[in-house]
Amino acid sequence: MLLDHGGGLITLYYPVNAIAPAYGEVLDQGGYVGEMGSTGNSTGPHLHFEVRIDGQPVDPLPYLP
Repeated sequence: MLLDHGGGLITLYYPVNAIAPAYGEVLDQGGYVGEMGSTGNSTGPHLHFEVRIDGQPVDPLPYLP
């Protein structure tokens, strides 16, 4: 799942089994975005988180609360 924060900032969450927000919905910080998934050879549900600026992956630490 991809969330567009505007200004070239995008966050990605995957794998996600159930996506909560509707397309175009505005979320508050800490809002529920979905349920963790399990794909491939994983041993259980997990979540990958990525921050991109203008399409390029960046260190997510400065963007976390």
